[in-house]
Amino acid sequence: MLEKHLLTRPIIIQVFAGFLILCSFSCSENQPVESFQSKPLELSLKKVVIALKANKQPEKMLEEKTRLETYLSEKLDRPVSVIIPADSSIVVESFRNGTLDLGYLSSTDAARNLDQETARILLVHLKNGQPHYQSIWLSKKEKSYQSITELQGKPVAFASRSSTSGYLIPTWDLIKKGLIGTHTALTDFFSLTLYGNGYVSAVEKVLSGEVEAAAVSDYVFKGDNKYLSNEQKAKLRIVQEQGPVPAHTLCIRSSLSSNDLKILQETFLSMNEDNPELRDRIFNGELVVVNENEHLKVTREALALQKTLKP
Repeated sequence: MLEKHLLTRPIIIQVFAGFLILCSFSCSENQPVESFQSKPLELSLKKVVIALKANKQPEKMLEEKTRLETYLSEKLDRPVSVIIPADSSIVVESFRNGTLDLGYLSSTDAARNLDQETARILLVHLKNGQPHYQSIWLSKKEKSYQSITELQGKPVAFASRSSTSGYLIPTWDLIKKGLIGTHTALTDFFSLTLYGNGYVSAVEKVLSGEVEAAAVSDYVFKGDNKYLSNEQKAKLRIVQEQGPVPAHTLCIRSSLSSNDLKILQETFLSMNEDNPELRDRIFNGELVVVNENEHLKVTREALALQKTLKP
């Protein structure tokens, strides 16, 4: 019996020692996993592509493109390509096929992308502390027009067909005033309707005398000189304001993961502290998170009303 007991004891010790070794190995194996999971996940994109609106003078857009690429590349540790498409209609398909990751869009373009489920709103910018601003009609300073009604039978210009402040909201205002509608087209009310490729091109048509007034954003005239020089502003005046215009949106491709969305959102929000000067030059104000459906409410109402307009 004693011999049996003495033989059993080393076995028990060996088994116990083996158990301790196994526990130690298991813990050491699990430790790196826990450490890895506690770290923020990396951006899955190997390269980030972002589109900006072509609404400023070309040389200023190119400067901003370069500066934004440099800033984001350093923040994301990824190559960043900033593109400036001449036609915003290609953004929907670019989001859909995965060749575009982010786009700085008017609320009109944002609504169309959201409705086709190709994108979501990541952030919007504040203007004077508000997520909206005003649309204005500009004419030459010597003109005596006091409202849009006085421009009946006159040639006018819109910033572009996709512009919210430079087309959708002014048209919405005209419909609400009963000046155009199901039986009266824009071309019935105005003698000529032209479309620019951005705010500056529309205002230049006023300054050249090609049209009597142009519809643009209020900050084109009231803000700094990102769009117009002091010399150009001195030759212009506001005929009328209309709005509110939901602020421009920074949209993100719907097919991106929630982790990528979070990383990109935090990166752009960091501009509020890291580089407010570049933020304001490109995005026109502080970047904030909003409820996307609430933000697009006015835009969607205007789009629905526009469908009733005589072609």
